[in-house]
Amino acid sequence: MGLSLSVVFSSVAGYFLGAGSLDLVTIIMLAIGGYCLVGASNVYNQIIEKDSDALMDRTKDRPIPAGRISVGVAFVIGSVLTLLGLAILYMINPKTAMFGAISVFMYVCLYTPLKSKTPLSVFVGAFPGAIPFMLGWVAATGEFSVEAGTLFMMQFFWQFPHFWALGWWLYDDYKKGGFFMLPTGKRDQKTALQTVLYTIWTIVVSLIPVFGFTGELRLSIVGGIFVLAIGLVMLYYAVRLYKQRDVKSAKQLMLASVSYISLLQLILVLDKYIRLWI
Repeated sequence: MGLSLSVVFSSVAGYFLGAGSLDLVTIIMLAIGGYCLVGASNVYNQIIEKDSDALMDRTKDRPIPAGRISVGVAFVIGSVLTLLGLAILYMINPKTAMFGAISVFMYVCLYTPLKSKTPLSVFVGAFPGAIPFMLGWVAATGEFSVEAGTLFMMQFFWQFPHFWALGWWLYDDYKKGGFFMLPTGKRDQKTALQTVLYTIWTIVVSLIPVFGFTGELRLSIVGGIFVLAIGLVMLYYAVRLYKQRDVKSAKQLMLASVSYISLLQLILVLDKYIRLWI
């Protein structure tokens, strides 16, 4: 539920950034439709990974490996959630439904199977993972534009340090399930260095709206200072992981990354409406 709510939060934040005027019905439809599609993706993921989930401590109590729900029932639930989610998003506008469908397809049919085969799965998974933030903009405007693309890039680059920190922290558990999440496949210096570099890229991309290259998506200098500040906190923990290369540092970076993306979206939204009010 936490993951689903974070995705809905991203979508709604994107909507607030793109909307000229707020429509409560559209916001509710976006939240419900997005929640359904995230739920559907999780259901399909757990069907595909049921055997691997049974081997890992953090997933062995999920409904399917624990025997509380059969694969058949789960598939029906996933199908209903998919159709319901797409129908709701289509009522907002067809492009929103299209990007929602692309997200589910890439997560279920590409990212999930690749997790047990190659570390490049994180790269593939970053695409559907980055769609929710831009989905809100598309829902508000009906268009994919430079603004939506910038929101996409912000969440795209962020996912690398986030998932590599998670993969480092839960390395032993992922290994039981046969998943390869780290770029080198190991908890080594090269993985830690790439985590630092992608954290820097995340900060740089998040600051692009300050310079006025992103159409209607803007960020004031004051907002940029706040974004830089939370980015430096995340970078601190990434550098700490590079120096320490231990589980504690990885967990701290993972938590810092979650805080970063939520605060980034909140800062962007507040910055827009404070500028409108003054």
